[in-house]
Amino acid sequence: MTSAPPDPMIGRLIDGRYSVRSRIARGGMATVYLATDLRLERQVAIKIMHGHLADDAVFKERFVQEARSAARLAHPNVVNVFDQGQDSDMAYLVMEYLPGVTLRDLLKDYGKLTTEQTVDVMDAVLGGLAAAHKAGIVHRDLKPENVLLADDGRIKISDFGLARAVSANTATGQALLGTIAYLSPELLTRGTADARSDIYAAGIMMYEMLVGAQPYVGERPMAIAFQHANDPMPVPSAAQPGVPEQLDDLVLWATAKSPDDRPSDAREMLERLREAEREIVGARPVGNSTARTVVLPETFDADLDHAQTQVLESRRRTGQMTAVGGATGETTAYGAPLIPPTGPIPPGAPGSPGSLAALNDSGSHSETRQKLATKSARRRRRGLWVFALILFVAAGLGTGAWYFAAGPGAMLTVPDVSSQAPDAAVATLQGLGLEASQTPATSPTVPAGSVIGTDPASGSSVQTGSGVAVLVSSGPAMLAVPTLTGIPEDQARAAVEEAGFTNTDSQTQFNGDVEAGVVLAALDTAGNQLGAEYGEQQPVTLVVSLGPVPGVIGQTLEEAQATLSAVGLVGVEGSSDFNEEVPEGQVYNAVLPSDIVHQGDSITLDISRGPEPVTVPSDIVGQSWADAKPKLVELGFDLRYNAVADALPDAFKISATDPAPGTSLPRGSSLTVSFSVF
Repeated sequence: MTSAPPDPMIGRLIDGRYSVRSRIARGGMATVYLATDLRLERQVAIKIMHGHLADDAVFKERFVQEARSAARLAHPNVVNVFDQGQDSDMAYLVMEYLPGVTLRDLLKDYGKLTTEQTVDVMDAVLGGLAAAHKAGIVHRDLKPENVLLADDGRIKISDFGLARAVSANTATGQALLGTIAYLSPELLTRGTADARSDIYAAGIMMYEMLVGAQPYVGERPMAIAFQHANDPMPVPSAAQPGVPEQLDDLVLWATAKSPDDRPSDAREMLERLREAEREIVGARPVGNSTARTVVLPETFDADLDHAQTQVLESRRRTGQMTAVGGATGETTAYGAPLIPPTGPIPPGAPGSPGSLAALNDSGSHSETRQKLATKSARRRRRGLWVFALILFVAAGLGTGAWYFAAGPGAMLTVPDVSSQAPDAAVATLQGLGLEASQTPATSPTVPAGSVIGTDPASGSSVQTGSGVAVLVSSGPAMLAVPTLTGIPEDQARAAVEEAGFTNTDSQTQFNGDVEAGVVLAALDTAGNQLGAEYGEQQPVTLVVSLGPVPGVIGQTLEEAQATLSAVGLVGVEGSSDFNEEVPEGQVYNAVLPSDIVHQGDSITLDISRGPEPVTVPSDIVGQSWADAKPKLVELGFDLRYNAVADALPDAFKISATDPAPGTSLPRGSSLTVSFSVF
């Protein structure tokens, strides 16, 4: 036979926090593991959803909602939910770890429970349900498997709200057989459930504890469902005659076919259970259940508040009986029978007049006195033992009352100290008799150095002297920052959420090197570029490129302003100057406000006045061509002249120009030159 392959979850670190140690149980919906919370250094139970359920989007959404609802419950009889999340493709739930057994395990071992045990378990179960119903939460899957009996005696309900998240494919086969035995008729027929559906399941569970079997059984789920909807509910005493009538009535009330005929919620059923318990205890006989009715003699002191201890000697069958009326007193012996015989008492008979005198006058006087003295001493010793026993019991009851009321066994409610400073919170808890200490814990919302809360949480019931951790915020947990720059904005925003951070509104800026829509930078709350790590759930601001600033050179002022306005920029008219390359009236220069341009910034537009004009030199006439030509070329004139002058430039001089000297012309204008010979 080959051994089962090792569980791959053992030894795995979930979400960087929970180290899985061993498997506790496996169900149709999830597997429960024992794990260590490395952050708070405590053992927890972590429930990991099966893969086919974790892939169901509807299930995951309901699972998250119901886990948050269950986490709001703070009651001694409800398993605390600490955390919920997803690691890769695994949905998980972190709960309080309670070493012990389930009610199902207990029923398997013992078959059925006693009346007292049943009442104790139901008191705890209904207490937890009452807290849930008050918070508007319906369990929907109450059964012995979900009632935990801890080794320290605590009784708690688990899996609150998870049944609501179960899709149809988890209610088939054996899993359905295990649950359908506790489902109410309206849940089976109409699929609707409220607090009264939990009451029905509690009634079925109470029947099973008293009897040791479920009221409706069958091989097929539909057969059981039909019985729930149609068959009358049997009373527990029909199967177990010793069940009190009060519990019969309570089971029938809780399991009525119509929800309107049941208790409205667990609080109403709990009050009736406690009333029934008082009635059951009050109906029990005190002392010997076979004692006979006796008639007290006339000399018996009926004032029991001040009565002396009196020994009533009966000569009929019972020997003697003691009636204790006070803590101290003398012992009076009655020689008459407890039930006097009818008719006259024969002379000399015990109890007749003169019988005691006759005894004193007999020949066995001394012997009789010795017997009486011996019996009197025996009664005194018995009285001392009884008195000592009473003192011992009273001391024990007093000690027990002190232990559970004000001593180490007293239960305290953990107060809310989240508004106090850490040292003050510790002092508050220590003042109540608790062992309080500060424990660092991360929080994305509570500032570092402030109190997050306590563990156990506020509102929890704990014993005097129990340890309570004051959770002091160390700020958000530091998480790895993914690559966010150089990718499209939508991809970067998704990466921010997946990494555990929070997106804020993106910033934009123009960049000539990066195309529009691509992330240029990712900034923290201070406006600095993110590093390798960043705080959990902290805001991230993405800076996204708008592409280059549009080119407007060569456009008119109106055209350039319209172009810039289309991308969120403002075109402002700047200076006007001559420009050899850009025609007059067009933008020849656009001045940016800085290296980084954002939408709404202003761009200064310089307008060209065209090429700068030049003036024909007034002293040009009479100069040699060798001297005049370089000047005219530098001024940019388009010279027109007789090329013979270039052969003998020193032999020719300028005699006239057209246009005439002193005329201003646009640079590049034509200038005709006439020569004469020296």
